[in-house]
Order: sequence, then C-alpha cells, then structure tokens
Amino acid sequence: MKENKLRGISLFANVGVAEAYLEAIGVDMKIANEYVPQRAQFYQDVYPKTHMICGDIKDNSIRDEIISEAIAKNVNFVMATPPCQGMSMAGNRFEFDIRNELIYYAVDVIKRINPEYALIENVPTILKTKIAIDGKVMLIPDYLKMELGERYSFNEESLIKTMDYAIPQMRERNIFLLVRKDKNVKWTFPPKERIVTLEEAIGELPSLDPMLREGLEFTLQKFPDFEKKRQEAAKISLWHKPPVHSWKQVEWMMHTPSGKSAIYNEKYYPQKDNGEHIVAHHNHYRRMAWEKPSRTITQNNGVISSLACVHPGRPYIKDGEILFSDPRVLSIYEILIVSSLPLNWPIPTWANDNLIRKVIGEGIPSKLIKVIIEQLIKQL
Repeated sequence: MKENKLRGISLFANVGVAEAYLEAIGVDMKIANEYVPQRAQFYQDVYPKTHMICGDIKDNSIRDEIISEAIAKNVNFVMATPPCQGMSMAGNRFEFDIRNELIYYAVDVIKRINPEYALIENVPTILKTKIAIDGKVMLIPDYLKMELGERYSFNEESLIKTMDYAIPQMRERNIFLLVRKDKNVKWTFPPKERIVTLEEAIGELPSLDPMLREGLEFTLQKFPDFEKKRQEAAKISLWHKPPVHSWKQVEWMMHTPSGKSAIYNEKYYPQKDNGEHIVAHHNHYRRMAWEKPSRTITQNNGVISSLACVHPGRPYIKDGEILFSDPRVLSIYEILIVSSLPLNWPIPTWANDNLIRKVIGEGIPSKLIKVIIEQLIKQL
C-alpha cells in the first residue's frame, strides 16, 4: 500500500453520493456511518468494499466503534457531510435545530482519530448558524476553529459553486478543507472550469410525457405518443422513465414556458378546486431554463410544486395553441446527469423512485468532491 494513499471514513454517509468517484481516483474508503438503515443498505450495496456501520453517531458505543475501527484501519482522511435541513434555505431553519448539533460528533471523531486530512461539507448558511456550547452561543465556524484550529489549517475561501466545475447544477456549498499542521500541504479549491447548461447536459435526450395519476387510459387520451416516447427513452436508460403527476398540475405546466413559473400564467395557474389561486413562491411550479444549469436539486425533486424542478420543455403548437413539452420533473436519469453521478452508478434494484430522488437531492454532486480531492492528491 502506498504510504500517501488516502484511507477514508465517511460520516453521515447517506447512500454515498459524494463517494461515487473516489475509488477511481485512488481513495480507499474503509468505513462509512449512516443512521437510517435503508440508506445504510443502499450504501453497502453500492460500495461493498467499504464497511458500513449503521447506527446513531450520537450513541457513544457507535461512535467508539467508528473510531476504534478507523484507528485500526489507519484511516487518515475524514469526510463529514452532516444533514443540512436545519440550516438549508429550503427548510424551516429553526434556531438551535438539533440537527445542527451533529457537528459536535464529527468534531469528536476527528479529534480522536487525528487524521491528516478532513473535509466538512454543508450549506452556505453554516457560516451564520449558531450552536450552544456549554451554555455559550457561537457560530459553527468559530466552534470548528476553536476545537480544531490548533491542530489543523483551514482553507481561507470555503464557499464554492458546483456550476463552476462543469457540473450542470447551480448548487452552492460551504466546504472546510482541513490539513493537519505537521503536513506540508496547502489544500485549496481547484481552478474553475466552464459552465455547462441544461441544453448541453440533457438537451438531446428523448422527450418524455408524464404518466398521469388518473391512469394509463387517461394518460393516452392526453398524450397519444406517451408509449412511443417511453420506449425511446427506455433505450437510453432504465432510469429515463416518465415521472407520475396529476393532470391538473401537468396542464398548468403545459402552458408554462421554459424558465417561467406557472403562478404567472393568466389562465392555467396553480389553483384550488374552487378556482382560488394557490399562493406560492416564484420558484414553485417553475420550469428550469435551457440556457442555464439546473437549479439546486432538492430532496423533493419529484414534485412539480417544489423548487424549480420542472423540465425546461420545448414549444409546440396544438389546435392553434402554443404548448410546452415535457410538463414533468426531471427523470431520475436526468437527475443523475445534473448531479454529476456516473451514469452507470449501481442503484440497487430494490430502491423505489422516491427514495432514489430524495437521497440524490440530499447529496453533494459527486464530481465536486472528486475534483476537490484530486487537488489534494496532486500534492501527496
């Protein structure tokens, strides 16, 4: 084994979205920890060489097991991606959300393993999120530097945009890169790459009509080419398949141009059964724009009413009316592309669509982790 090889542990591992390219670039992920059993099984199926420890990191016995095994396996790299829902702009962001306190346990693991390198990733609002330490309130970055600053150097610039690295998604993250001070290494973000638009990323994929909740017969009435399109898409991938939506939402989106929200439509706007306008944010019921990367993929990316998650669509004319194709959310295959996951990523066959969408939406685009860690490997 090469002495400078990265031997890693993944905390709050989810299903391993971040790890998708690490083996290919020479990182040996020895251990992972995930709290939710279904996600832990998903991870283990995708990464059979990594030992998954399923359990609550807040539990002292679980944390002791993680640390003991990491020390025994000579782990020198920790990747921690704590849940962001307590800090995310898409969440409720209650002050002192208990999920924000999970950072304590990541710090405990890092201090006790004493790895040469660590990567701590979360949403940008981590920079302004407060936690209480022994009755004292402080910002999370101040807490990290108080606990780890004597032993580790931190990168100066920690905010990074995924779209700056040829990833077709507008996702901003905060990533702390830690290097133990006895190592002669300066770990920074790599040089920026070009921006990739949705037109370039998914523009040539076969169009898809949605499957309507009202049933196949009703779907075929509204979309006579549904089956033909479905078969063409299936030739591309098992995962390029029609999402399921209700007709009323689909109809609203058929009248919504690329880059626009249905809430601004004069007639076909989001409305209740009595015709009352549904009050919504300007990014709800919104189509993405072809000339830009995808908006941030969230855990609710399968729901038309969620944040800017509807396919851009193409204009066409039917019965003298201008309509827009693909009145649906992105397919799972399109989600793989805009999340920079390998298109042959071995998704377990037992996983249902809702789970797959949720775990990818909660994960950091895998190519971003790849290029950041490659920047470290160049110096080793």
